[in-house]
Amino acid sequence: MDITRRTMGLSLAAAMLAGCAGGGPGLPADPAMQPVPNAGFDAWLAGFRGRARAQGVSAAVVDRALATAGFLPGVVDRDRNQTEFTRSLDDYLAIAASDTRVTDGRAALRQHRGTLDAIAARHGVEPEIVTAIWGLESSYGTRRGDIPVVSALATLAYDGRRGAFFEQQLVAALKILDAGDTTPERMVGSWAGAMGHTQFIPTSYLAFAVDFTGDGRRDIWSDDPSDALASTAAYLQRAGWTPGQPWGIEVRLPPGFSGPVGRGTTRSPAHWAAAGVRGMDARPVPDHGPASILRPAGASGPAFMVFRNFTVITRYNNAESYVIGVGHLADRIAGGPPIRVAFPPDAQGFDRAARKRLQERLTAAGYDTGGADGVLGSRSRAAISDYQRANGLPVTGTHSRALLDRLGG
Repeated sequence: MDITRRTMGLSLAAAMLAGCAGGGPGLPADPAMQPVPNAGFDAWLAGFRGRARAQGVSAAVVDRALATAGFLPGVVDRDRNQTEFTRSLDDYLAIAASDTRVTDGRAALRQHRGTLDAIAARHGVEPEIVTAIWGLESSYGTRRGDIPVVSALATLAYDGRRGAFFEQQLVAALKILDAGDTTPERMVGSWAGAMGHTQFIPTSYLAFAVDFTGDGRRDIWSDDPSDALASTAAYLQRAGWTPGQPWGIEVRLPPGFSGPVGRGTTRSPAHWAAAGVRGMDARPVPDHGPASILRPAGASGPAFMVFRNFTVITRYNNAESYVIGVGHLADRIAGGPPIRVAFPPDAQGFDRAARKRLQERLTAAGYDTGGADGVLGSRSRAAISDYQRANGLPVTGTHSRALLDRLGG
């Protein structure tokens, strides 16, 4: 994966799945993100000043930006203890393209239709795609992060686990300030320095951000999302976006399909038609250019014919689930249907409907799962554990058919 827009190893989609929450203006809401005294950090910062000046940052900006920079222990903790999300694609899409996210996305598209149409005219990227990325990255601007970026990046550069990378990002952040695009006080974002409505890291901001409003600043931090959305479109345009080409299309494969599968096996539409691949309407897929077949959940799950624009989105985030999430959310925002072929059951034999029933039964019994979406996250696992403990059962936190039957099926 090219390390461009975001910090390596950091996915805002993962943060979305974790339920990140931003605070208001001023200090971050999380006390762990408050600065604490650290003599070693102060010494490192003193040495960094010269390196920043040597890379062309003005003395005034270095002095102003670093005057209030502080060591954030919570940032180090987050960096060292990043949760590896191993959700199935079924679970991921249940969150990424939830009914709420689709409804909110349609509302955001309506509200900003004029701007998004103008962005599409300039950069050739469809409004629904840009809106979907906005939805996954910051829930349409409602979760942009509230952590001072200079302090976060300085903390990570000093900590040293990926010091060279984060120092590069810190220098880039200072160059953004030097250009006058924002101020140190307004430059807030995630714990690892991703910023704005669509979560650019500083080096990618320098490479791709645009001033769409024409006010002389590339302001991705503003409540007005125009510059941020246009910057996302500019990023995809530079990565090779083809206007009018879908990211992918759900398809039906013929019985016993043995054709090549995976992004590295591109074939012509005529090849796939001859192999018996059909759209969900039973017709050959229209010619959108060379395509590959993906079966991300295995032979018994849904299949997709994906085109070059799929690969373009991977430049934004190389996770296959993220790309499918963006593409499917964009389709739903545009009025398209849910994925039609069911995902296979999980290791316990539960499909999403059965997982929803379990959540509903637990909630009715007084064990809050945080909702019934069919995704058994930490709150659902805690509810299962609490129920098991209260009823003298082995405490595993894992769902099972016996547990569902005990709760009434």
